[in-house]
Amino acid sequence: MVINKCLTNVPPQMNALVALCHFCELHGPRTLFCTEALHPPPPAPSQAGAAAPGDRDRDGDREGEGLTMRANSSVSQRGEMCEGCRSLPASHPGFVSIDDETGIRFLSHQHPRQSQLFSVVRQACVRSLSCEVCPGREGPIFFGDEQHGFVFSHTFFIKDSLARGFQRWYSIVMVAMDRIYLINSWPFLLRHLRLTIQSLQSTALKVFDNEQGVCPQRTVRMNSVFSPAVFPHQRSGSAARSLTSLTQHPNLWASLHSSFSWLLKACGSRLTEKLLEGAPTEDTLVLKERQTEQEEEMSCWEGAEGVASRPQRHQLESELGSDFLWDEGQAAFPGPKFRSLRHLRLVLGAAEFRQLVWHVLMGNQVIWRGADPGLIQSAFTVLKALLPVGCVRSIPYSAQYEEAYKCNFLGLSPDVPIPAHVSSSEFSVLVDVVHTEKSCQYSAVSEDDIASMYHFISSSANVQPMDKGPMLLNKLEVALSNENLSVDVVSHCLLCLKEEWMNKVKVLFKFSKVDGRGRDDTQKVLAVLGATGPGEDDNVRLLKFWMTGLSKTYKSHLMTAVRGVERSPSQ
Repeated sequence: MVINKCLTNVPPQMNALVALCHFCELHGPRTLFCTEALHPPPPAPSQAGAAAPGDRDRDGDREGEGLTMRANSSVSQRGEMCEGCRSLPASHPGFVSIDDETGIRFLSHQHPRQSQLFSVVRQACVRSLSCEVCPGREGPIFFGDEQHGFVFSHTFFIKDSLARGFQRWYSIVMVAMDRIYLINSWPFLLRHLRLTIQSLQSTALKVFDNEQGVCPQRTVRMNSVFSPAVFPHQRSGSAARSLTSLTQHPNLWASLHSSFSWLLKACGSRLTEKLLEGAPTEDTLVLKERQTEQEEEMSCWEGAEGVASRPQRHQLESELGSDFLWDEGQAAFPGPKFRSLRHLRLVLGAAEFRQLVWHVLMGNQVIWRGADPGLIQSAFTVLKALLPVGCVRSIPYSAQYEEAYKCNFLGLSPDVPIPAHVSSSEFSVLVDVVHTEKSCQYSAVSEDDIASMYHFISSSANVQPMDKGPMLLNKLEVALSNENLSVDVVSHCLLCLKEEWMNKVKVLFKFSKVDGRGRDDTQKVLAVLGATGPGEDDNVRLLKFWMTGLSKTYKSHLMTAVRGVERSPSQ
């Protein structure tokens, strides 16, 4: 888990916990079920060696004692409990799951094991089912403070033929001390909690329909005589029904324990803390924005279409993540692969490599056509390192041609024809991968010897000279041709070149797009940036293409800052 913040009145081992809450008609808001994650304690300096068997036995006794104490806590409240307020019987030891990778234990019972956590969860329960209500009463809401923690709550109704209004009110809350953690996890939590809630509601609806078919309660209530004197007794008789009774699920609490434990583990693994030196790069910001857009699109899609089946959800995730996560799947394809830019240059030849990289840097569509998806994807993997993440739009392998506005990297099967307007365009390059005779017996040939297994035929209608620029390509070729530089050193060199030119892109964007300066002033800025001289046209074209890869966060921040400066004189 990633939450490391804690306060003096909250135990430091509480990273986050999930609880199921219920509004009882007799006793008000109550906590039904709670799952918390406990990290293994760090070894003390004096405990360099392994613990003695007796110590381990005593630790096990303490763990069992903790569960028993938790089950026996809140005696006065248990006396006020009805059937609807209780999840596990008092003698039940609770549920425990251990993550073998991290050693984290996930404990579930009706209440947290510590008194401080009990009060935190109790307050979250009361607020989620009383004063903090979202429009329509069903749905997610966020509230909290630094003292009592922050809460993500999702309220919902469960059908009950004996309840007032034929439904009961529940909520699932996640409590944590880190506000940013919960806000960033909102789409993830909403998507997965909805699956749990919809499962509970659909199961309870079947029980409700069966009970109504046997004895319609609406007719019974219409024919019954209610009076203020006997109303409390009538309500107390059958008003308290447990969630197990409403769903007829024999292993309900064990199932919720598994669901909540997975949610805590997955939510913690999804967000990790990284030490960043300086401001985040544009690539980092763009990746974060794409991840957020992907989660929001999946949430909207599930909300519109209902609960998606696993194949449908997997297909959607694959489509949404294909832009920047597609290279992870190339390991599934057998056969030879390109390992680096230097390897690609060695196989294609210096002239063909320069032509290909020139098209990549200019933003033209790069098409590879062949029968080996793994080889094509490996080529795209090394080539996309030349561009900012925001400029990469890729379709790794397709059975039909896709237009350039959809992708600038396109892999095609060998029998796909190229449209005439693409073949005659100077804004695209086609690389045909043709098998040689040795490729039929490539098991006997080293996978590194790609040149002997394939012929690479490049074609493009572009007739512009490519020997002058852009400057980034010239510097990259110098690094690639220097055999004294290792592949890792060349990768770092490319990273520095990309950051250098992204800074130039930011200056040009601010000067031309935000400030709206004229052509002459823009030319002066290009001279200051070192983009004029030999290869000037290519340098300017590269800068304009890379401008499309700037993050929305940077553009929004820049526009907001400019508007603030414009308003300040009038104030």
